[in-house]
Amino acid sequence: MEIEIATIGGYEEVGRQMTAVRAGDDIVIFDMGLNLSKVLIHDNIRTEGMHSLDLIDMGAIPDDRIMSDLEGDVQAIVPTHGHLDHIGAISKLAHRYDAPIIASPFTLELVKGELEEEGKFDADNELIAMDPGETTSIGDSGVLDLEFVNVTHSIVDAINPVLHTPEGAVVYGLDKRMDHTPVIGDPIDMERFREIGREGEGVLAYIEDCTNANKKGRTPSESVAREHLRDVLYSMEDYDGGIVATTFSSHIARVKSLIEFARDIGRQPILLGRSMETYSGTAKQIGIDFPSDVEMVGYRQSIEQTFERIMNEGKENFLPVVTGHQGEPRATLTRMGRGETPYELEDGDKVVFSARVIPEPTNEGQRYQAEKLLRMQGARIYDDIHVSGHLCQEGHYEMLDELQPEHVIPAHQNMSGFSGYVDLASNQGYKLGRDLHVTSNGNIIDLV
Repeated sequence: MEIEIATIGGYEEVGRQMTAVRAGDDIVIFDMGLNLSKVLIHDNIRTEGMHSLDLIDMGAIPDDRIMSDLEGDVQAIVPTHGHLDHIGAISKLAHRYDAPIIASPFTLELVKGELEEEGKFDADNELIAMDPGETTSIGDSGVLDLEFVNVTHSIVDAINPVLHTPEGAVVYGLDKRMDHTPVIGDPIDMERFREIGREGEGVLAYIEDCTNANKKGRTPSESVAREHLRDVLYSMEDYDGGIVATTFSSHIARVKSLIEFARDIGRQPILLGRSMETYSGTAKQIGIDFPSDVEMVGYRQSIEQTFERIMNEGKENFLPVVTGHQGEPRATLTRMGRGETPYELEDGDKVVFSARVIPEPTNEGQRYQAEKLLRMQGARIYDDIHVSGHLCQEGHYEMLDELQPEHVIPAHQNMSGFSGYVDLASNQGYKLGRDLHVTSNGNIIDLV
């Protein structure tokens, strides 16, 4: 059976992930993501009403026109998890393909929200929920199976999809870390990865997220970040001024920890911001282990009214958890720094960043500016209370040992970001141009 892999997006940058695997006459697409920095660099741009071709020209979504070079029919669109760099282009591209969207339950609910908000295209793709650990048949040949392997990441319900073919398995390894003690959900299923590497024809190809491939050591568990956060917030228990926290809205485990520790120190947590309401509301809706009684406020006018209430009742009684950890210009925390909300920051007030800056120039510049603004208001910054959602070098070595893939394809980075992975894969016996394929957007790799 002929096997081809089209590296469509995410092979020259962090963002707009999209990969297609052709096995015989059947094609499976993994991820359709957005490069958010290409959107944020423009003021007041709204992608909902934009045409896909304009977004492709901006570099904001994958250029999927290379799909016409693959001879076969798309049988499934499979997002790995609910981050926008993996699902943010589905509303712009999925309607082009007569194929169902198959995802884990939490991811699928987020995809539904993206499709409902779309203002330009009307996608009627069937939406199919599949749990981690399950397998389904793909295409008409009867020889292809799609399996979801449970992984841990900075969002719940993340999976690594595996396409089982007669020539071996194609493992799409974006995005994950090896967390054996997660705050929410099950640990990463390393036992299943080990089995896949040793059963049948083994692993034909492994496509790997290289975000932290230049970092030595091992990525800590989310439970480490939870204890760090507990220590920071407990140290503020006797402070009688304002405390504000920010983190990734999609990081349900971290938001849950913030809610619990706010209550432990006698403050009422309130989630403020549209994306906070979206992700946490979705988690509650599908029954994820998340506090059911926390207040969520999503829209600008309601946020302003909530801030007025906080100021009237006393900042010392509340802990707002707000959007804006990357310094996004329109996010709640950035507006607080500019003095555009009723919440008055004063000398000594605490701002807790339970997030790191995404290593990309737009984010780094915006975050720097936001922190400057907050400090000008007198705020004290608590930074980097976080652990990454991506493997560092020792995790990559372990995945190669368990899967023993015939071919390896680095993804989710630019060329300099691939360098660490090329070194470690070379140490494991892989060779550039033979079985280690450093590629770019818009290429097709012939494996069989």
